Amino acid sequence: MTIAEERIERLASLARDAAAECHDDRARDYVRLARRLAERNRLSLPTQFKRFTCDDCDAYLRPGKNARVRLQGDHVVVTCDCGEQARYPYE
Repeated sequence: MTIAEERIERLASLARDAAAECHDDRARDYVRLARRLAERNRLSLPTQFKRFTCDDCDAYLRPGKNARVRLQGDHVVVTCDCGEQARYPYE
């Protein structure tokens, strides 16, 4: 595991912890840092991290707090408070 991958994992856990403590701005900063680090090093973000972040406003999504999760047909729809929707297949 490279240093960049370790740092992305650390930023993901910091974003999760900050969101759990209702520090949404701090969690958003961690998400932005992780995305920028992944872009610069040509790495992909972990799947768990991708599923719980909004592509539009970079918020760390907490179902029931700032995100709505619905099941439609054969996929999951996650809607952020900003209105951005993400669809994922069942796993």
